[in-house]
Amino acid sequence: MVYYSTSLDHVFSALSDPTRRAIISKLAKGEISIMELASPFNMSLPAVSKHVRILEDAGLLTRKKRGRVHYCRLNAHPLRDAAQWLVFYQQFWDTKLDALANFLKETSE
Repeated sequence: MVYYSTSLDHVFSALSDPTRRAIISKLAKGEISIMELASPFNMSLPAVSKHVRILEDAGLLTRKKRGRVHYCRLNAHPLRDAAQWLVFYQQFWDTKLDALANFLKETSE
């Protein structure tokens, strides 16, 4: 069985929000300022900053301050951990469902 720390809980919690997933998508293209991150969203800058803070707490982004501007960059490592967790359980359930399909096929013949 694959075990992960509670940081995986933070990653899945952070990714549960569509705004934060959209922020992650923008960060996948490269470093960007919080002002640029906020531009497509119909919400206040403090609200976007709260989403950024949640992503930062989950380890999904890093923030640097240059002058008065905060820049964010994606940290993909926690996403790899989440993907590994999902792949493990996908394989687990695929095996179980394949066995069930074989059983049903054998018993219906």
